[in-house]
Amino acid sequence: MIGRLQCVVLDCHYPAGLAHFYAALLGGEVDRPDPRWSLDPEWSTVHAPDGFVLAFQRVEDFRPPEWPDPAHPQQLHLDVEVDDLDAAEAEVVALGAVRRDAQAGFRVYLDPAGHPFCLVAAAPEKSR
Repeated sequence: MIGRLQCVVLDCHYPAGLAHFYAALLGGEVDRPDPRWSLDPEWSTVHAPDGFVLAFQRVEDFRPPEWPDPAHPQQLHLDVEVDDLDAAEAEVVALGAVRRDAQAGFRVYLDPAGHPFCLVAAAPEKSR
């Protein structure tokens, strides 16, 4: 091992707003003090309950990806496992997400800044 993942960083226009969107989606604390970085209007974070950290940095001329257009690639996306796709969809749309596509077992959305993310149906529990 060379290093440890510190966080995943998403570019956007408004870091605090996108941090609140993802905190509502995943749980967690927005802009918790952390010695690894400073918090200001250019940078915001979400510390998820499982210890994972998402960070958001302001980019003045941010242009969102256009899924599924390869001329404007998505660059990265998050898969969020849920127990009920329909219920989760209602909640993320209420938070400001926009549905873009659906396929067997998952649905693609754009967050308020235009980043794609997927809601993925949880696999049924295997019996022992």
